[in-house]
Amino acid sequence: MSNQQLNVIARAPFELYFEGQAQVVSAVNKIGKFDILPGHTDFFSLINPCDVVIETDNEQISIPTTNGIVTVRDDQVMLFLNL
Repeated sequence: MSNQQLNVIARAPFELYFEGQAQVVSAVNKIGKFDILPGHTDFFSLINPCDVVIETDNEQISIPTTNGIVTVRDDQVMLFLNL
Protein backbone atom coordinates (compact mmCIF):
# COMPACT_ATOMS: atom_id res chain seq x y z
CA MET A 1 0.00 0.00 0.00
CA SER A 2 1.27 3.48 -0.91
CA ASN A 3 1.85 6.21 1.66
CA GLN A 4 1.04 8.79 -1.00
CA GLN A 5 -1.72 11.26 -0.05
CA LEU A 6 -3.93 13.80 -1.75
CA ASN A 7 -3.73 17.45 -0.74
CA VAL A 8 -7.37 18.55 -0.58
CA ILE A 9 -9.09 21.91 -0.23
CA ALA A 10 -12.91 21.94 -0.12
CA ARG A 11 -14.43 25.39 0.02
CA ALA A 12 -17.15 27.84 -0.94
CA PRO A 13 -16.51 31.56 -1.50
CA PHE A 14 -16.81 32.39 2.20
CA GLU A 15 -16.38 29.02 3.91
CA LEU A 16 -13.56 26.49 4.21
CA TYR A 17 -14.97 22.97 4.74
CA PHE A 18 -11.73 20.99 4.68
CA GLU A 19 -8.04 21.56 4.09
CA GLY A 20 -5.50 18.80 4.55
CA GLN A 21 -4.35 15.39 3.42
CA ALA A 22 -6.69 12.58 2.41
CA GLN A 23 -6.54 9.12 0.92
CA VAL A 24 -9.75 9.27 -1.16
CA VAL A 25 -12.24 11.87 -2.35
CA SER A 26 -15.61 10.63 -3.67
CA ALA A 27 -18.40 12.54 -5.41
CA VAL A 28 -21.01 12.25 -8.19
CA ASN A 29 -21.03 13.82 -11.64
CA LYS A 30 -23.32 13.45 -14.68
CA ILE A 31 -21.89 10.00 -15.44
CA GLY A 32 -22.12 8.67 -11.88
CA LYS A 33 -20.07 8.17 -8.73
CA PHE A 34 -16.31 8.64 -8.98
CA ASP A 35 -13.33 8.34 -6.65
CA ILE A 36 -10.09 10.31 -6.68
CA LEU A 37 -7.05 8.49 -5.29
CA PRO A 38 -3.36 9.44 -5.18
CA GLY A 39 -1.85 9.30 -8.68
CA HIS A 40 -5.14 10.25 -10.37
CA THR A 41 -4.73 11.76 -13.82
CA ASP A 42 -5.45 15.47 -14.29
CA PHE A 43 -9.21 15.84 -14.03
CA PHE A 44 -11.95 18.48 -14.08
CA SER A 45 -15.66 17.88 -13.51
CA LEU A 46 -18.90 19.47 -12.43
CA ILE A 47 -20.35 17.87 -9.29
CA ASN A 48 -24.02 16.88 -9.12
CA PRO A 49 -26.07 16.90 -5.90
CA CYS A 50 -24.46 14.38 -3.54
CA ASP A 51 -22.49 13.96 -0.36
CA VAL A 52 -18.85 14.69 -1.19
CA VAL A 53 -16.83 12.29 0.97
CA ILE A 54 -13.23 12.95 2.01
CA GLU A 55 -11.49 10.00 3.68
CA THR A 56 -8.42 10.78 5.79
CA ASP A 57 -6.26 8.50 7.92
CA ASN A 58 -8.47 9.26 10.94
CA GLU A 59 -11.95 10.15 9.73
CA GLN A 60 -14.51 10.28 6.96
CA ILE A 61 -15.92 13.75 6.26
CA SER A 62 -19.22 14.02 4.41
CA ILE A 63 -20.24 17.37 2.88
CA PRO A 64 -23.81 17.55 1.49
CA THR A 65 -23.55 19.45 -1.80
CA THR A 66 -26.09 20.82 -4.29
CA ASN A 67 -23.43 21.33 -6.99
CA GLY A 68 -19.80 22.24 -7.45
CA ILE A 69 -16.57 21.86 -9.37
CA VAL A 70 -13.59 19.58 -8.76
CA THR A 71 -10.12 19.86 -10.24
CA VAL A 72 -7.23 17.41 -9.80
CA ARG A 73 -3.61 18.01 -10.75
CA ASP A 74 -0.49 16.40 -9.28
CA ASP A 75 -2.39 15.00 -6.25
CA GLN A 76 -3.85 18.46 -5.50
CA VAL A 77 -7.66 18.29 -5.27
CA MET A 78 -9.64 21.54 -5.28
CA LEU A 79 -13.36 21.37 -4.56
CA PHE A 80 -15.55 24.45 -4.97
CA LEU A 81 -18.90 23.53 -3.42
CA ASN A 82 -22.39 24.98 -3.04
CA LEU A 83 -24.28 23.53 -0.10
